[in-house]
Amino acid sequence: MKSLVAFLVLVAAGLGVSRAQGNYEIQVYGADTVLKGNTMFEIHSNFTASGHPGSPQLAATNHAQHETLEITQGVNNWSEVGFYVFTTAQDGLGTQWVGDHIRPRVRIPPQWHWPVGLSLSQEIGYQRALFSPDTWTWEIRPIIDKQMGRLYWSVNPAFERTLHGPDVKLGLDFAPAVKVSWDFTKVFTGGLEYYADYGSIRDIASLHDQQQMIFPAVDLNVSPDWEINFGVGVGPTSATDRWIIKLIVGRRFSWGRPKEAPQPHQP
Repeated sequence: MKSLVAFLVLVAAGLGVSRAQGNYEIQVYGADTVLKGNTMFEIHSNFTASGHPGSPQLAATNHAQHETLEITQGVNNWSEVGFYVFTTAQDGLGTQWVGDHIRPRVRIPPQWHWPVGLSLSQEIGYQRALFSPDTWTWEIRPIIDKQMGRLYWSVNPAFERTLHGPDVKLGLDFAPAVKVSWDFTKVFTGGLEYYADYGSIRDIASLHDQQQMIFPAVDLNVSPDWEINFGVGVGPTSATDRWIIKLIVGRRFSWGRPKEAPQPHQP
């Protein structure tokens, strides 16, 4: 496991990591990874009921339907690799391919028995300039979470960096995400999710220019092999889309017999 620790330290030192999620994948990650021998298929459906009108150079978000396919493969009991395909459908453009991202992730192995879950995700990829002026971006996302009886919380203090585009000289953005939820029953979990982009860590944006969104959200725990998350988000700042409706439906497939059962709150 020394190699895992060295890898975590090396990656954290290389933070030199826009908008990896945007309105295409709206999710607060849990620290668990997909188990070896398992593949997770997810569809992220996000509709912007009230958003920005766009410009001749940039596609609108208002009334845009974003569909994202996410495929995550478990590598071993402490790592996984995810791949995304982003698409959009809206008036005037029809259905368009937006871009692709790849996301390797490692976590503290469960046999270490840490008091909290801890993992580190990186996401790098391309999006067409029509949908993001910053075409190549890199995100590094530490993930800390904990299940405390019926209470669950997760904190994702993510950092994002433009690799190619107009924001390349701005350095690191700070884009945290937080989730707090309560298991009301064995099937129904409700809570709040918070997403933000505060701008460059060297010059935090004013509240007017920050992106912030709050989602009351529910999770339906119908089976260990299924993930269902639904939420309606409101953006209180002018830089944020006003209303977004999101739905995540995921299905886990096991190739062979995994040594462990799937874990709760697994992305």
